[in-house]
Amino acid sequence: MADARFEDADEGPLWLGAADAEDLKVLASLVQDAVFPITDMTFSRSRREFAILLNRFRWEDRAAAEAAGRPYERVRAMLLVRDVQAVRSQGIDRSDRDTILSLLDVAFEAGVDGTGRLILTLAGDGAIALEVETLDVALRDVTRPYTAPSRKMPDHGA
Repeated sequence: MADARFEDADEGPLWLGAADAEDLKVLASLVQDAVFPITDMTFSRSRREFAILLNRFRWEDRAAAEAAGRPYERVRAMLLVRDVQAVRSQGIDRSDRDTILSLLDVAFEAGVDGTGRLILTLAGDGAIALEVETLDVALRDVTRPYTAPSRKMPDHGA
């Protein structure tokens, strides 16, 4: 049975990569205000990959939605970071499996030898720091867009 949420979806899903700080700024703007359950993030030491399955607001479609008078959309997307050496978190209760995290920003702090730290800033003073050998981040939509449950865009109280 077809899912009515996806009938009017764009054909091409978003698929971006970031290998430098400028690319990462674009990617970070698209995942701002994404939400995800704590159980939807994982780190594979053997593959040296950190992944999050998140629900992101479709910032790239905001203006078109407003112009057409249609509801705002979200989409499920995978954020994948490769060449990860270590993962550290702060301000996150990993024992509470019902925790929903909100991603505010993604930034890169370059090291002197080509390595660096990718910082995922979360609402509520939480953060995830990924020690990486190289900056290799990918964002890929994995479902078609669907109407945001609130029918609103994220609001920062401004």
